[in-house]
Amino acid sequence: MTELPSYLPIELETTTFDLIVVGTGIPESVIAAAASASGKTVLHLDPNSFYGSHSASRHLNDLTSFLNYHATLPSTTAANTTSASSSHDFTALNLSLQSLYSNVETANYAPETLAQHSTQFLVDLGGPRVFLCADKATDLLIKSGVNSYLDFRGIEASFIWDGSGRLCDVPDSRSAIFKDKSLSLLEKNQLMRFFKLVQQHLGASNGDDEGRESSKISEEDLESPFVEFLKKMRLPPKIKSIILYAICLVDYDQDNLEVCKSVLKTRDGMERLALYQNSIGRYGASGALLYPTYGLGELSQAFCRRAAVKGCIYVLRMPVTALLIDQNSGQYKGVRLASGEDLFSHQLVLDPTFIVPLPPASSPPDLRESFQVLSLKDDKRKVARGICIISSSLKPDISHFLLIYPPRSLFPEQDTSIRALQIGGGLDKLAVCPSGMFVLYFSGLCDDAGQGKRLLHAAMNALLTLPVSANPESGSAAGSEDAEVKPTLLWSMLYIQELTTLPTGQYENIISTPMLDGNINFSDLIESTVVLFQKMYPDEVFFPETPSSPEVPENSEDGTELSLEN
Repeated sequence: MTELPSYLPIELETTTFDLIVVGTGIPESVIAAAASASGKTVLHLDPNSFYGSHSASRHLNDLTSFLNYHATLPSTTAANTTSASSSHDFTALNLSLQSLYSNVETANYAPETLAQHSTQFLVDLGGPRVFLCADKATDLLIKSGVNSYLDFRGIEASFIWDGSGRLCDVPDSRSAIFKDKSLSLLEKNQLMRFFKLVQQHLGASNGDDEGRESSKISEEDLESPFVEFLKKMRLPPKIKSIILYAICLVDYDQDNLEVCKSVLKTRDGMERLALYQNSIGRYGASGALLYPTYGLGELSQAFCRRAAVKGCIYVLRMPVTALLIDQNSGQYKGVRLASGEDLFSHQLVLDPTFIVPLPPASSPPDLRESFQVLSLKDDKRKVARGICIISSSLKPDISHFLLIYPPRSLFPEQDTSIRALQIGGGLDKLAVCPSGMFVLYFSGLCDDAGQGKRLLHAAMNALLTLPVSANPESGSAAGSEDAEVKPTLLWSMLYIQELTTLPTGQYENIISTPMLDGNINFSDLIESTVVLFQKMYPDEVFFPETPSSPEVPENSEDGTELSLEN
């Protein structure tokens, strides 16, 4: 057992709250802000010295320390104790922590260069991740008023790996289709006709004048696999791959039902196409995607600022060591801090790092059964994540872009899509890395660490080269004269992140939040968070509407920051 360091009491004016939240990741911060906006008294704690928890953006050294610590978590569990208050007897059930990261692999090929700029990096722990301009997560930023604390940059382009070493443009609009030189005239016509069909169907479904009832796709087709509908439309494999994996952002190989763990229906495919098309050009962005100027860690901080304005109290560097359970009723009553203080609340939210142990054997059977429900179910899948620092952009004159590797585009056994996001730094770019350097994020769903590492290494090797001193066998670059020179890899970190799903139930007033999922956007994470809030407070509005803000200029392609406004 590892002993906790000593902590000074926080000595708050009150010891009882409507809600105590532990952890400042995105789900926890959203719930704290929403509860505060509803007039609840909220205490928000975090054992870390920074905001964001598993959603944070950190300097290189801090990121390495965080992942290495959480990959080998020490046990801090002590024996359960019983203590008496002035009016009740409480059992203190000691919390333990679970490791959500493993197989951390770090390589530094330019230690002197990176040591000079280490604190200029703000690297996302849960990347790659972006906002679709028209999705629920972006709407929440506006509805909650959190957008006033954030600035964004548009992701300049999206590409898809064609399997032969080329990054092909994703033609996601009429103008992009016409400009795309990689598409033949036939392919352009096929894609244009398909997008027109989609628009007519959506128009008819929404009752727009442009949409006729006869333009609707049949219910039979809507319930069929989207990949079969695309085949029915006689779209060639290249176009089909772009639609499925680069625009609809599907995870698994839709052509192989033996390995596909999630088949996208045509109805859902249409909704994803509509979301993507509605995102293009919104808020002045040139494309469909946005990224926070100071990294994804800004999101948690923005929601925490919103909560603080509404009266939420924040205490960092304060671990929670135990739950307080009323011995008579068996109900949750509060938490015990590392400082020894006992604080009480009607509701408790815990981030996914925490494991709630079963009550002692002497506890009533009903209490033991209800605690079993609280534990998070293990999701057998994992997310393989990679972070690379490179010396130059993968695409000349483009700093920020998304790249999709469709299933089987790297090797035959590749069953899932791999996503990569390049972010550039500098005065006229994003404030996440030094000028002249770029951060490249990778992620892919996997069943185990071996499969995950193979995905990451294949994606990296397709794009990057090691410095000559680190790869003596590489020799000089070979290939055709027009072959693109691969950027040099300066630093990399690969790791496996566990996935957790929401429990099927909850123990009275204790809620566990989900871990960051394997998606490229925040929609599912936000939707799960809203469900949790509504379970906690079914009679409360999730963020009452805030007054509308002035319109933002239609075009911000000059590199200026983008603000989200109604």
